[in-house]
Amino acid sequence: MSNSSSLNEFLLLAFADTRELQLLHFSLFLGIYVAALLANSLIITAVACDHRLHTPMYFFLLNLSVLDLGTITTIVPKSMANSLWDTRAISYSGCAAQVFLFGSLISAEYCLLTVMAYDRYIAICRPLHYGTLMSSRACVKMAAAAWASGFLYSVLNTANTFSIPLCQGNTVDHFFCEVPQILKLSCSDSYLREAGLLVVSACLVFGCFIFIVLSYVQIFTAVLRILSQQGRHKAFSTCLPHLAVVSLFVSTDLFAYLKPPSLSSPALDLVVAVLYSVVPPAANPLIYSLRNKELKEALKKLVQLVQ
Repeated sequence: MSNSSSLNEFLLLAFADTRELQLLHFSLFLGIYVAALLANSLIITAVACDHRLHTPMYFFLLNLSVLDLGTITTIVPKSMANSLWDTRAISYSGCAAQVFLFGSLISAEYCLLTVMAYDRYIAICRPLHYGTLMSSRACVKMAAAAWASGFLYSVLNTANTFSIPLCQGNTVDHFFCEVPQILKLSCSDSYLREAGLLVVSACLVFGCFIFIVLSYVQIFTAVLRILSQQGRHKAFSTCLPHLAVVSLFVSTDLFAYLKPPSLSSPALDLVVAVLYSVVPPAANPLIYSLRNKELKEALKKLVQLVQ
């Protein structure tokens, strides 16, 4: 039996045992990673360079793309490298860095999605006050608050996780380091600290979720009062991408962490882990650009400039 002070590395869950399947996993993850890298980079560049997109909605979208890039870069390259070199090892410091960065970026993204719901609420329910309430200074403060909240939460989470003695081996039952899997290796009876962290996590998650739900209740109520069908369609179309991204984010996370133990299996857990950690960063740019005329025009102009 070992403890955390003597651990030099962790062993991550392998996607496959045979060389062919390992190379297939590498190729699939490479394709997803390149797609996410390209799509999010295009959105960041388009929003930064096109003055027509210098609005609160697109400013928050730029932040979302940065967070998505950070999230997928934190976990996918290491998993790809392990498959390519036929290894499962990750250093102790590398594992701690993954836990901190992934937790920080995911938490900040959830807070940012909450801020984006507030932006849509002000735009639709209080349009006359939009310029005042969503000024450039206010937007920067809200985005900074989202990033800071994710950072502080992850500092507490990571410090708490890696201060607990680990004596159940060094095999992490996941393809990247995550807090619940690390805690399974614990032999400590520090339930008080874990309970406190759980309360903080629940407050963050449910607080943001309730705020988003209440915002959309107000939004839908206001939209249904619009007499013009064209006006209702325009209002709904500005909310649908955000609503789709929130639904994807929340549904995959909830299923991953709250699914009944009877549904748990190694294969299903692996698929769910990919769905909530790898798919959203690649899918979010597609969701936002699919029906957004302004963004599609800016991206088209950017691609033409590159060519």
